[in-house]
Amino acid sequence: MKLLILSDIHANWPALEAVVAAEADYTAVAFCGDVVDYGPNPVECVRWVAAHANFFVRGNHDNAVAFGLDCRCMGSFREYSLATRAWHKSVLSQSDFEFLRNMPGLFTFEWQGRHFRMAHATPQGDLFEYLSATQWPERVKDLDEDFIILGHTHIQGSEQFGRTTVVNPGSVGLARDTQGLACYATFDGEDLALRRIPYDVERTVRDLRDSPLADWVVKGLSARLLPNIDSGNSAK
Repeated sequence: MKLLILSDIHANWPALEAVVAAEADYTAVAFCGDVVDYGPNPVECVRWVAAHANFFVRGNHDNAVAFGLDCRCMGSFREYSLATRAWHKSVLSQSDFEFLRNMPGLFTFEWQGRHFRMAHATPQGDLFEYLSATQWPERVKDLDEDFIILGHTHIQGSEQFGRTTVVNPGSVGLARDTQGLACYATFDGEDLALRRIPYDVERTVRDLRDSPLADWVVKGLSARLLPNIDSGNSAK
């Protein structure tokens, strides 16, 4: 039995595909938000999550696409988010939008006798606040679940506080603490493992280049995926 824990796919199908291939024996999937924005493959990623995620919550970018709202993302990524979101909204179907709109902001579930609380940004269900690991103890002190699963920061980590383990699996599609690797976590009923695997980043970059996105957006996003890509006008 294996729970595959994913977050922040951000429309990066080659990264998601690599994770699924590496963990093909998974039993269930928990996804803590942000399937859209930034990447070149929104349709494939949204439909995979809709078909395969057993437990899921809405991220701030999912919320922005679904409801036409501000994602309130980090300043350095804001223009990339706005540019890719406009494109993503033009290719997603009505059923894709319905799926994003119906994703909950906070979800609790039981798996293999363990109790889980899952949210995108904070254990209380906020979509936008960027929590550092140093803030985890204060935010979980009154909670009694075995696992708290969070995403949003794109930074992988795990720490135990009494009976409760806080897990951020990192970002599948746009990790901020590594480049060229897809980050995620697994839980087999006993042991939690944080994992990072390589994927075909060049394919993601090619898909970005083949998209209708402006050149400065493609260059900026590519620079965050591969360290040897010239960012050009990415600071716009």
